[in-house]
Amino acid sequence: MEISSLNSKLPNTGTSIFAVMSGLAIEHNAINLSQGFPDFPISEELIDIVNYYMKEGYNQYAPMPGVISLRKAISEMFEQNHNSYYNPDTEITIAAGATQALFTAISAFINKGDEAIILEPAYDSYAPAVELNGGRVKRSKLLFPEYKINREEIAALVTGKTRLLIINSPHNPTGSLLQKEDMEFIQKLCKGTDIIVISDEVYEHLIFEKHQHESACRFSELKKRSIVIGSFGKTFHATGWKTGFALAPEYLMKEFRKVHQFTVFASNTPIQYAISDYIKKPENYNYLGDFFQKKRDIFVNALAGSKFKPLTCLGTYFQLLDYSRISDEKELDFAKRLTIEHGIASVPVSPFYKYGEENQSLRFCFAKEESTLLKAAEILCKI
Repeated sequence: MEISSLNSKLPNTGTSIFAVMSGLAIEHNAINLSQGFPDFPISEELIDIVNYYMKEGYNQYAPMPGVISLRKAISEMFEQNHNSYYNPDTEITIAAGATQALFTAISAFINKGDEAIILEPAYDSYAPAVELNGGRVKRSKLLFPEYKINREEIAALVTGKTRLLIINSPHNPTGSLLQKEDMEFIQKLCKGTDIIVISDEVYEHLIFEKHQHESACRFSELKKRSIVIGSFGKTFHATGWKTGFALAPEYLMKEFRKVHQFTVFASNTPIQYAISDYIKKPENYNYLGDFFQKKRDIFVNALAGSKFKPLTCLGTYFQLLDYSRISDEKELDFAKRLTIEHGIASVPVSPFYKYGEENQSLRFCFAKEESTLLKAAEILCKI
């Protein structure tokens, strides 16, 4: 017998679109370009280092903020890459993946009645975390088709109740980037307010055309009110390791850690030690922009004869394709038909909006072997 008085905290939330499309891909034996994970092996060197620490007995709980050697390595990495120093003792915390870090950050600062501004299309964990903590989500739409921020609309959403502004660059699902002038606008917008910025930067090393990653930590006033979120799973093609991190000034990190210790306490110990060794060599991540740009180009060039139109992609490992010359179907319907009838799975962009904005675009993950991408493009060219 079910409990009749059960009151769902997320009554309008169902299964994520990633699970839906991946499940459909498995059911129909389709090429899965829907969920964002690589199908190629990770570094053998990194695996060997993890194995070393496991055999050496580093298999028990890590300290709550994370292994100190990793926090020091991250501090050095950000100082080198962005000329921005974070104290490894008080301003860096290792998380069980970026999604956990995002949930913890939102939970630490959203109280009942607080408002959080997000930019749509938005990664699907932001809004539920705000709502679970009694907050209200306010949304600004990125401007299609370049997915640039709408500065006037964002400014109009700010009220005395605004507690969080959540930004994401490089952007999932669109592959767009926040430019220097965008970050300067956000810095100016927040001046004199109590707004905390959560900057989701999990794809920071996957940037193309020699663009600069404009991390929130590169802007002195913005850094003072920002929590920067990163992911080693994305960086090192090991999404199943669920190892991420958060950076913030000490006064914000203190509050973050209060929640973190009761959310997960600590993340995987041997992997933390291994990554701390691995990122001391910048060559282990500096190649990633060129590596994924090549994959993007292979996929896009192979689509040259198709009716799909690639939209601009400057980062991440996702390519949006406009299918308006093929069908006027809604995105979810077309994505399902592609999977069932043609054997290739993607993700519609519309579920990344609260009200299902339709732009006849689908997201394809190109973090795949070249053979997978060419086979997928061959199918798409026949449609």
